[in-house]
Amino acid sequence: MVLRYKLLLLLVIILASCSSRKAGPVVPAVENGVSRSLAIYRKAVLTAIHYTLELDIPAEKNKGIAAHEILNFKLSSARTPLQLDFKEDPSKISLLTINGKAAPVTHSKEHLILLPEFLKRGDNEVRILFRAGEGALNRNTDYLYTLFVPDRARTVFPCFDQPDLKANYTLTLHLPKAWKAIANAELKDSVQKQERKTYHYKTSDLLSTYLFAFAAGKFQLNKGIVHKQQADFLYRETDAAKIKPSLPAIYAIHSGALKYLEDWTGIPYPFQKFGFVAIPDFQFGGMEHPGAIQYKAASLFLDAGATKDQLNARNNLIAHETAHMWFGDLVTMDWFSDVWMKEVFANFMADKSAEEADGKDNYAIKFLIDHFPAAYAVDRTAGANPIRQPLDNLKDAGTLYGNIIYHKAPIMMQQLEKLMGKDKFQQGVREYLKKFANSNASWPDLIRILDSYTAVDLEKWNKVWVNESGRPVIEYKISYQGDKISSLVLTQQAESGEKRVWPQTFEVTLFYPDAVKVINADLVAEQLELKEAAGLDKPLFILFNSAGDGYGQWPVDPAVQQHLFEMKKPLHRSVAYISLYEQMLSGKSVEPAALLTLFSQGLAKEGEELNIRLLSNYISTIYWQFSSVKERQLLSAALENKLWDAMLQQQSSNNKKQLFKAYQDIFMSQVARNKLYQIWKSQKAPAGITLSEDDYTSLALSLAVRDDADMSILPVQESRITNPDRKKRFEFIMPAVSSKKSIRDDFFDSLKFPANRAKESNVLAALYYLHHPLRQQYSVAYLEKSLDLLGEIQSTGDIFFPQSWLQATFGYYQSTAAGAIVSGFLKNHPDYNPRLKAKILQATDNLARAARLSSQRSK
Repeated sequence: MVLRYKLLLLLVIILASCSSRKAGPVVPAVENGVSRSLAIYRKAVLTAIHYTLELDIPAEKNKGIAAHEILNFKLSSARTPLQLDFKEDPSKISLLTINGKAAPVTHSKEHLILLPEFLKRGDNEVRILFRAGEGALNRNTDYLYTLFVPDRARTVFPCFDQPDLKANYTLTLHLPKAWKAIANAELKDSVQKQERKTYHYKTSDLLSTYLFAFAAGKFQLNKGIVHKQQADFLYRETDAAKIKPSLPAIYAIHSGALKYLEDWTGIPYPFQKFGFVAIPDFQFGGMEHPGAIQYKAASLFLDAGATKDQLNARNNLIAHETAHMWFGDLVTMDWFSDVWMKEVFANFMADKSAEEADGKDNYAIKFLIDHFPAAYAVDRTAGANPIRQPLDNLKDAGTLYGNIIYHKAPIMMQQLEKLMGKDKFQQGVREYLKKFANSNASWPDLIRILDSYTAVDLEKWNKVWVNESGRPVIEYKISYQGDKISSLVLTQQAESGEKRVWPQTFEVTLFYPDAVKVINADLVAEQLELKEAAGLDKPLFILFNSAGDGYGQWPVDPAVQQHLFEMKKPLHRSVAYISLYEQMLSGKSVEPAALLTLFSQGLAKEGEELNIRLLSNYISTIYWQFSSVKERQLLSAALENKLWDAMLQQQSSNNKKQLFKAYQDIFMSQVARNKLYQIWKSQKAPAGITLSEDDYTSLALSLAVRDDADMSILPVQESRITNPDRKKRFEFIMPAVSSKKSIRDDFFDSLKFPANRAKESNVLAALYYLHHPLRQQYSVAYLEKSLDLLGEIQSTGDIFFPQSWLQATFGYYQSTAAGAIVSGFLKNHPDYNPRLKAKILQATDNLARAARLSSQRSK
């Protein structure tokens, strides 16, 4: 019987592929994943989709989850097989009925095939008894959570796993008595019987499959109010020093973000409930499931020692996920090639809400530091990708994610808002949200709407900003007649050298002893003469892109270094720091050693915490990746002293803590080791600094990775950790930090197995220590194997894991041996997945630049 149905299926597919099928949409072939052709076909024939799901979740992680699904839908054509996505072993399905008739389980290339003889035009009902797949259930000892983005719902239950087939969900969960749960919809009722309980949820709002979600387990439940409505919060944090200050702050930030988004969009919160859950070691910062937002617990729960950077990150994260309720959830992209749309709006709207709360100056410096360095880090590489990328199959959707989406796209959106004007931009976005509410849209749909609100040719503008990769290199030429400027001319071209124009506006500021002159620049061609500069007195120096909102590699006036720390505005200093660093990477005007000296000299003078963080990060990168081992040995003592002295001179506790962490990062000497060891052992922080349990854990790992003489550091620190989730994380990382190479080898070998990579955030933390610069003479042996695993990691891991795996692995390498491994791998794999190849080139760009800069210095 099974053979008969397989032959029938093959015949139908062959006939479909040979026919022009003028009477209806083209029937797609059966292939792995969810192809664009399959998605288009199903969108044409399917409507009114409703999933009724019942899952019986045992307390024991090793036991299977019994599931029952009722799938209802309307079908406009029932002449051909219908593919239902199920990336699981078909043996997990014990019963399949279609419209009341028992049907054979016909499974091919990750699809359950619903045969046409069981289907009918109009209403259809499919019932399935099965064991749930666990590819995206994230099961832990006493809790689990779903994470279905971008196409992983099909790893758990049979579904139409594409974003433009929105559906309603009616969920029932059978759980251990001690567990709590949260889902998209409101809880209808709960029934308790002996050691089990049942949660019946109301039918959800319309959702794409990647937004359907629930979490269940041993959580604490807190009830609060978020902007006039009840909001449940599940968490596992146990540290009262974090819980007490964090709970009210978390609700307040959500309330502020929700109110801002309602006011800005003109649309009330669009879903039936609001709620969220904090998950230990969550793969992402957050995930925007309506009614059940998921967050990384460590990002939400902060103690009294939290830095401004940590507080800003929490504010941004919450505002980002809240913005998604409108941008991504209410209006969803129709295909994942436009996944960047929901992310750019979430980031951009989060930033805008911060501008209203924190003021224009704070917003500007935060926007600059949050987005520009991260965007440049990809866009300057040989693997740079456009904001909008084509996508043939959802199985490759994860490769679209990265810093271009999250950081270049908000910069683009800021330029678009400036181009249109804030009011016109807002009016256009409001029209877009109302037109496509509870539906799907593409970027061209939005551009067509925005185009009607401006005289600017947005299609032309869109081409270079959205559809092409790379950034402009801005250069200048200034001429004088005596002490007066006769001309100041700016030019732009692509970093690759080709002629290309990025239309954008920015500021150029001329600094004088007692004044500044700001010139607004509108660069819409290859060349721009700033006529307003002609006749002005010769300045002390010029700062290009002084407002921090222009995009590109900016020139640096040679006199800037002399006056760097005299600039009064923190934003101006931020701009200069970033421009100097980018110039260093280009090998043009400043060498790594000189920039390291300059930046370290400013640590005691810089008072803005975000700038101290920026400088500290640059110092760490230059020190570990752009300084040779011999240079580090010569530099380390002086750099340690500068960091420690700057820490003592700073007045702000947060500034002191930033510099203490920088000192901990770069220390090499025995003197520095003894200072840090005593701090760790006594658990007494330097005066004016508050260190948490997490900080002492980080300090213990920093000491251990340097093969500290005290072999008890890690076991003692493990005994100090009280939270069970954090203890498990530390236990996982410990082998990667071991002083014994054999233990580190065994740890790396264990990562070959997907089960050992399940806790991705823990894996990435361990990789940092495994590949620490002080261990690279040994860990270089892991690089080729790490590249060999990349394809499997892309297919088994979550969306950010491939890029994060590469970055954590190659992040600080500078050796020719490491470079040879990368180039050899790419040479030996000429047909390698182009998007994964691009991610390799992105992650190893600093490695390649380190070799080039070293070669230049040796000439």
